[in-house]
Amino acid sequence: MKLLLGWAINAVALILLPYIVPAVQIRGFGTALVVALVIGLLNTFIRPVLFILTLPITVLTLGLFTLVLNGMMFWMASRFIDGFAIAGFWWAVLAALIYSIISWAISSLLIGGEEKRIEPPQR
Repeated sequence: MKLLLGWAINAVALILLPYIVPAVQIRGFGTALVVALVIGLLNTFIRPVLFILTLPITVLTLGLFTLVLNGMMFWMASRFIDGFAIAGFWWAVLAALIYSIISWAISSLLIGGEEKRIEPPQR
């Protein structure tokens, strides 16, 4: 259930993205669901390999190159899916950053209350 909720949250974040970044276009909610799925699959299978291959530059840039990797995943998804377009690579980096912030904010509002609390023992 949590996986489906996360998928829907990411799709909503993608729907909100063109209102903030004008270089991003998305056709509708169905396309957003497909894009969220493709980005998730790219992040699961391709991103770890790229992260290991680019580890030296990531260390040299103190982790900032990770933003470029996120943008690359976003840009690749825009190349695979009709109805989802980004004007250029650096727009994809900006869009990936803002997408992450929107997704984090919505997730923390909806899912954030499920933290486990340790209660002190009763006497």
